Amino acid sequence: MSIDFLYLNEKDMIAAGVMDVAGCVEAMRETMSLFGKKDFLLGGPKADEHGLQINFPATSDIEGFPLDDGPDRRFNAMPAYLGGKYHIAGQKFYGSNNHNLQKGLPRSILMVTLNDVDTGAPLAYMSANLLSAMRTGAMPAMAASYLARKDSKVLSLIGPGVINKCAFQCYMEVLPEIDTLKIRGSSVHSKSALHMKKFAEENYPQIKNIIICDSLEEACRDSDVVSEAMSVTKQDMEEFKLEWFKKGAAVFSMGSFLVRDHESYLGTTMVADNYGMYEKYLKNFIARGPVDELGRKREWSIMGIDFVYLVNEKKTERKKVLNLCDIVNGISDGRTSDDEIVMCSIGGMPIEDLAWGYECYKKAEEKGIGTKLNLWDEPYYI
Repeated sequence: MSIDFLYLNEKDMIAAGVMDVAGCVEAMRETMSLFGKKDFLLGGPKADEHGLQINFPATSDIEGFPLDDGPDRRFNAMPAYLGGKYHIAGQKFYGSNNHNLQKGLPRSILMVTLNDVDTGAPLAYMSANLLSAMRTGAMPAMAASYLARKDSKVLSLIGPGVINKCAFQCYMEVLPEIDTLKIRGSSVHSKSALHMKKFAEENYPQIKNIIICDSLEEACRDSDVVSEAMSVTKQDMEEFKLEWFKKGAAVFSMGSFLVRDHESYLGTTMVADNYGMYEKYLKNFIARGPVDELGRKREWSIMGIDFVYLVNEKKTERKKVLNLCDIVNGISDGRTSDDEIVMCSIGGMPIEDLAWGYECYKKAEEKGIGTKLNLWDEPYYI
C-alpha cells in the first residue's frame, strides 16, 4: 500500500492560515473542552506528561558534549492524541538553544508530525515555529475571555518576544477595550521591547498609550491583564510580588514566574491548564535534589508548581485550584467578581499543537498548498 504525506514549510503554513488569530483562539477553546472530557492522550502512564525532555549537564569531560549553557537549553519530544473532530495523533519535536540567535536562527526550531490514529502512517510534516507560538499565545487569550474583566484596558506584556507578540494579537481579539500597553523587556532599551512597541503602533491604532517599563513592579502595577512569557537564565530571574497586582487583575504565566512567598497565592483565584502536569514537574524537581551540579540552590519558577506545592503542604485544597477545562465546559465559574485577582498557569500541551496543526493541514489540503512526499509505494518488509 502506497503512503504519501504532506510537507508544509513555513511559507506554506502562513498560506494555510497559521496566523489566523480568531481561528486559533477557537481551536484552543475546543482543545481545552476535549481535555476536560478526557478525549485525549498525552505521554506517560497517567497521560499527563508534557513530553520527554533531554536535559543537558552543566559540565562534561567529553569534548563537544552539549551543555546547559543558556536559558531553555533542551530537546523535547511531545507525543499526543486528540479526539473530537480532530481524531489525530502526532508529535511536536523541538530543539532549544539560546545561542541560535547568534547564528541568525530562532532560539527554538520546531516541527510537528500528524499521524493516522489507526495505522500510525504520517499524514503531514510541518514547520511549527509559528504554529507553536500561535497556539501558546492563543491559550492565555482564550482563558482571558473567561478570567479577565470585560472592561480591561491596560495590558502588560512581560517578556516581549515571539510568544507574547502572538499573545498580544490574541488578547486584542478577545479584549477589544484594551487601549494601554505596558512592555517589560530586559531594559527600556531592549530591541525586543522596541520592536513590540513598533508592532503595536503599526497594527493597533486603538492602543493610545505605550509604556516601556523600567522594572517588573512597574509592569505589574495598575495592569488589568498581565501576560508573562519570559525566557531568562536562573541567575537573571526576577521575583514577582503578588502585592503588586491590583484588585481585578488577571495574570497569565507561560514561562518563568518566580514567587518565593508561595502562600501569597492563597488570596487569589488559582487556575491551571493541567494540574497533573504540574504535579509531575514538582516530583521531578524534588527528585533532582536541592542544589544543581554547581552547588547552587534550586528554585522552581512555574506558577502551576506553586499551586501543587500549596495543596501538598495542606495550605489549600485541591478543589481551590480551578481547572481551566472545567471553566470552558461550564462546570466551574470563571471570574465571579470584579475585585478578585486571578492567577492562571498555562504550561502548554502537545494536544494544542495537534489541534492547530490539524486545522492548518486541512486548510492546506483544501487550497492545494504544500508538497506531497512519498514514504513508499510498497513497504520493503512487512
